[in-house]
Amino acid sequence: MPSKHTIDPNAPMYFNGVYHLFYQYNPNGSVWGNIVWAHSVSKDLINWINLEPAIYPSKPFDQFGTWSGSATILPGNKPVILYTGIVDANQTQVQNYAIPANVSDPYLREWIKPDNNPLIVADDSINKTKFRDPTTAWMGKDGHWRIVMGSLRKHSRGLAIMYRSKDFMKWVKAKHPLHSTNGTGNWECPDFFPVALKGTNGIDQYGEEYKYVLKNSMDLTRFEYYTLGKYDTKKDRYVPDVGSIDSWKGLRFDYGNFYASKTFYDTSKNRRVIWGWSNESDIFPEDDNAKGWAGIQLIPRKVWLDPSGKQLIQWPVEELETLRTQKVQLSNKKLNNGEKIEVTGITPAQADVEVTFSFASLDKAESFDSSWTDMYAQDVCGLKGADVQGGLGPFGLATLATENLEENTPVFFRVFKAQQNYKVLLCSDAKRSTLKFNETMYKVSFAGFVDVDLADKKLSLRSLIDNSVIESFGAGGKTCITSRVYPTLAINEKAHLFAFNNGTEPITIETLDAWSMGKAKIQY
Repeated sequence: MPSKHTIDPNAPMYFNGVYHLFYQYNPNGSVWGNIVWAHSVSKDLINWINLEPAIYPSKPFDQFGTWSGSATILPGNKPVILYTGIVDANQTQVQNYAIPANVSDPYLREWIKPDNNPLIVADDSINKTKFRDPTTAWMGKDGHWRIVMGSLRKHSRGLAIMYRSKDFMKWVKAKHPLHSTNGTGNWECPDFFPVALKGTNGIDQYGEEYKYVLKNSMDLTRFEYYTLGKYDTKKDRYVPDVGSIDSWKGLRFDYGNFYASKTFYDTSKNRRVIWGWSNESDIFPEDDNAKGWAGIQLIPRKVWLDPSGKQLIQWPVEELETLRTQKVQLSNKKLNNGEKIEVTGITPAQADVEVTFSFASLDKAESFDSSWTDMYAQDVCGLKGADVQGGLGPFGLATLATENLEENTPVFFRVFKAQQNYKVLLCSDAKRSTLKFNETMYKVSFAGFVDVDLADKKLSLRSLIDNSVIESFGAGGKTCITSRVYPTLAINEKAHLFAFNNGTEPITIETLDAWSMGKAKIQY
C-alpha cells in the first residue's frame, strides 16, 4: 500500500446533521504532490468515516492541481465549495466552485465541477502564482457576497484580496484589499470571521457591532498569525485594533507545529470550531514511507474571544471527552526544587491531562533580561529550557518520557519579573524528545508568552498526548502549543508521565486529573 500524505484542512462544515471535513491529500505518497480533496464525515467530530475523494484534477481549470478552499451554505440550504485550481505548469491559479451531485445524500459523496468554471481569474494587477485559498463567503447588508483570497504584492506585502458577487457566479474584485501588511510575505489560507464580545458562543453575522479576526498562514515562516479588529462594512476594510500586532510577532492560534487552519460556524452547538494541520518533523521521507503516512489533522478546538478582548481562547471540543477511559487524580502534592512525581495508572502515550499548579510567592521569579525584549518566545525557551534551574519555574509535565528522562518532552511554565509586570512563558521543548541521532530532525523549543493575571498565584495546563503529538493549552487555552516528537524508547507501554519542578520556589499540584484515552473509530 502506498504512503499517504495529509495536509491542509479544507471546507469544514456542518450540514444536515453531519460534519464534513475535506483536506489536501496525496493518496500516492508521503510527500507533497498529486493533491486531491479527501473527504471524511462524522456525527461527533471524533469518530469518522473516510469517503472517496470529493475533488481531484480533471478539467482544464484544475488539471495541474486542486488546492485549498472553503465551503459556504447558500440560501435554500445549498452547500457550495470554492477552491483554487492550478491551470498550468507555471502554477497559474484560478478560483473554481463545486456543488454536490445529490444534496439529499447525507454524506454528499459526489461533487460536480460545472463547466462555467473558473469563476475568478486574476487580473494583471495580481500575482497569478500567489492567488489562492478562498475563504467562506459572507453576505453584506447590500445583499452581495464577499470572499477573500491570500496573495502577495512586490515580494513582501501580504494581501487579503476581496471579491464581491450578487449571484455567487459573477465576481468583481474590490478596489482595495480587505487588508494588507508590508514585510510579511505571501499570505496563504486566510480566514476572516466575527466573534461575540461576550460569552463563548460563536456567531455567523457580519455586523459592525462585533469584533473580527483576520488570520493568515505565512508562507515564509510557516507559522500563522492573527489580529483582532474592526470591520468597516461600508468601505469593506478591516482595521486591526491598536495593540493588536500586525506582523510576525503577532498573536498565533498555536505557537508550535500548526498550519493552514480553517474555522467554521457549527450551527448545531452555536460555536466556532477551528482545525489545524501538523506536519511531520522527522524530515526524511523514508521515515514517513516506513510508517505509511505523513501529516495529521489536529483535535478540533472551540474558539472564542477572551474577556479582555485582546486575544482568542481555544479549547478542545467537548466531544473529545467521550474517549476518556481510566482516570487517576492527584491533589495537594508539593514539589520542591528538583523533584518530580510520576502519574501512574493511565496510558502515558495516549492521555489527556489537566493540572493546576500553585505557588506561595512571586518573589523568586527571575528577572526578564532586557536583551530578550525583541526575541521570540521560543528563543527565550531555547535559552531557558526545562533543565535550566530557575526561581519560579520551570515546572510542568514531562511527557512521553523514559523512566530516567533520557527521552522526554517537557511542557512547562517559567515566570519572569519584568520592569512593570510578570511575564509567563509556556514552553513545549522537544530538544530531548528522542535519542534518534538525526541532524535534520526538527527538535525545536516551541513557546509562547501567556497573558495571565497571577493574583491567585495559580497556573493551569492541559496536554493531549498521542504517541507523536502533544497539544498543550496554557491558562485555560490562552496560549496553545503543538509539538511533534518521535521517541525511540518512550513508546507505548514504555512511556512515562511526570509532573516536575526545577525552580527554587516550591510548587503545589493543587489538582491533577489524567485519563487514558481510547481510540477514535475510523471507517473506510
